[in-house]
Amino acid sequence: MRKPAAARGTYAYRVFAIPTLLALLSALGLLSALLGDGVWDVLSWLTLGALIVTIVRHVARPARARYERS
Repeated sequence: MRKPAAARGTYAYRVFAIPTLLALLSALGLLSALLGDGVWDVLSWLTLGALIVTIVRHVARPARARYERS
């Protein structure tokens, strides 16, 4: 039996929420690095650093733990 349309939309939101957030953080970090100095530099370092931390955490996690979550 197919899921209702509302349930399918919720699933799509759960799948694309984190990648969308990471894309927005990346765009914000790159744009702030281009805009200016001082506070803009700090903002770019924080947003782009968050991306690096996310990647390192994912790679450092054991492969078995990646697939047990679902």
